[in-house]
Amino acid sequence: MYYLWVFLIGGFICMLGQVLIIYTNITSARILVTFVIIGIVLEACGIFDPISEFAKAGINVPIIGFGASLAKGAISAVRSKGLIGAFTGGLEATAGGIAAAIFFSFIFSLIFKSKTKN
Repeated sequence: MYYLWVFLIGGFICMLGQVLIIYTNITSARILVTFVIIGIVLEACGIFDPISEFAKAGINVPIIGFGASLAKGAISAVRSKGLIGAFTGGLEATAGGIAAAIFFSFIFSLIFKSKTKN
């Protein structure tokens, strides 16, 4: 049952993004930023953790989880470092994911040849 809920919730989030791409003039980049902001707002309001306990990877793996991690890092850094933590905390909390994305993007750029869309 656990895997079913993860699949349904994660699938719903992805379906929502695809519906926005198909039926609106919103660009993919703006939808991505919107999902990050949704994660930030959910974390700032204290709603993300209860949803995350139920949905697990269904909400943590999509980009909404990244936004929540940014907010969680910034909030905890502000508590420990003051105002400067608002600028550094989010990056400290997500540095591993960002570094992995850059590293694997570089590796795949060496392996595959990029092509422009026609």
